[in-house]
Amino acid sequence: MQTFLRHKLLLVFSGLVVAGLVWYGLAPSSELPNLDSTPTAEGSSKASPGIVATLLTLRAVKLDATIFSQTTFTQLKDFSTDIVSEPVGRPNPFAPLTSPSTSNTQTQTPANR
Repeated sequence: MQTFLRHKLLLVFSGLVVAGLVWYGLAPSSELPNLDSTPTAEGSSKASPGIVATLLTLRAVKLDATIFSQTTFTQLKDFSTDIVSEPVGRPNPFAPLTSPSTSNTQTQTPANR
């Protein structure tokens, strides 16, 4: 108890610093634009030269299909596995389970074999 009284000022100051840091971290920054505002034509023209340059660079790319006829490509082995067809489960897996009537059918247990 005496330790608390001696260091009360330090604890209050530390609490204020922590509260200030939390407030600063949770406060929205004023640099972000509002989401409900629509961009103006001026804002879209700034991004246009970059997009145009990227599109021109992509247009200049030429694809060569001769790699598929090279011997190194044709010697590649296919290690994929076949997909085994599985039986289809219940139509609605989330429907409650209902017990079928077992009065007419006999189930074979290990004791009956």
